[in-house]
Amino acid sequence: MNLNNIQPAAGSTFNSKRIGRGQGTGKGGTSTKGHKGQKARAGYSQKIGFEGGQMPLQRRLPKFGFKNVNRKEFRGVNLDTIQTLIENKSITGEITKEVLVANGIVSKNELVKIMGRGELKSAISISADKFTKSAEELIAKAGGKAITL
Repeated sequence: MNLNNIQPAAGSTFNSKRIGRGQGTGKGGTSTKGHKGQKARAGYSQKIGFEGGQMPLQRRLPKFGFKNVNRKEFRGVNLDTIQTLIENKSITGEITKEVLVANGIVSKNELVKIMGRGELKSAISISADKFTKSAEELIAKAGGKAITL
């Protein structure tokens, strides 16, 4: 005997209501649905947000907003984050997208944008999809190169 083949004792369960099985049951005729109307019909189901024929809220409110299908989402990486990685000796040499992915800063399918927060102390070559003007200036000031992919 397992849980999947347990059954109740014979005769211990029964349907309490036998709807639509004749007048003798007391539930014949309209089958407890009242007289006529949409709710008495077979196959009735009410739409989500139905307000009894009144104009629904989602149709009363105006449409707004715009989603640009050509938008590109960039993951911002600040210079102070890069400087921290250099100090921790996680990064040596040139910084590429693969290096940032290996250190868990970005995921492999994200576009990378280098931002100008913080300070870069070492001359290092950074290649990314995009740079802010302040980041490019700070990289050049430190003696490094900003390479746009």
